[in-house]
Amino acid sequence: MARSALLNVMVAAVMKAGRTLARDFGEVENLQVSVKGPGDFVSAADKKAEKTLIEELSRARPGYGFLAEESAVIEGTDQSHRWIIDPLDGTTNFLHGIPIFGISVALERDGQIVAGVIFNPVMNELYVAERGGGAFMNDRRMRVATRNSLADSVIATGIPHLGRPGHPAYLKKLERVMLEVAGVRRNGAAALDLAWVASGRFDGYFESDIHPWDMAAGLLLVREAGGFVSDMAGGDRMLETGSICVGNESIHRRLLATLNKA
Repeated sequence: MARSALLNVMVAAVMKAGRTLARDFGEVENLQVSVKGPGDFVSAADKKAEKTLIEELSRARPGYGFLAEESAVIEGTDQSHRWIIDPLDGTTNFLHGIPIFGISVALERDGQIVAGVIFNPVMNELYVAERGGGAFMNDRRMRVATRNSLADSVIATGIPHLGRPGHPAYLKKLERVMLEVAGVRRNGAAALDLAWVASGRFDGYFESDIHPWDMAAGLLLVREAGGFVSDMAGGDRMLETGSICVGNESIHRRLLATLNKA
């Protein structure tokens, strides 16, 4: 695929941050003997990747603001544009040596996500999308899966863990979904869950209580791959509500109805 100048900037930034993360990931196994060691190491890796992203993106597009997991809000002189970045989505996986994690970068223009890039440096999978230009994985065009029945579908989700609210409500939703689908998967990285829906690996995905940087790039990937995205109320306020439900037109509609029964 021929990438725009904007996507080239984003890809260069995530590739540079990804090289560092991949090296750090290789060191994680050596740190498992210490409870404190791996946690501190991963926190440092996370911040180092974010610093790389901010430096590279600021150099290419000076004045753009940032919404970032570690640095929160960084105001820019350009009020129309901001980067939404997660330097390490899937931190717990990274900490445990599980190679399912990624870097997520999205560009928001006047309140709309117009470009997104997600990169898993261990699997060497690069997902890119630009509004109106389609979605691609390693330069191959992606389309969401075409299954129409929940009974044939594999649905991804995120499970609230220690320190997260809403366990009873989530279990009700999960029970309803489990009764209707072929399988449920929990990868532990929202950005990659969305990328895998866009690529057709998963048929749908739902989660609550996640942050804009977890989903901003991924929701554009799904839309550009022909999928449907909403919050769990069926609206378009995913970044504000922290909830998301995605799939092709049929699976999205059926999954949303199932979740709302709970």
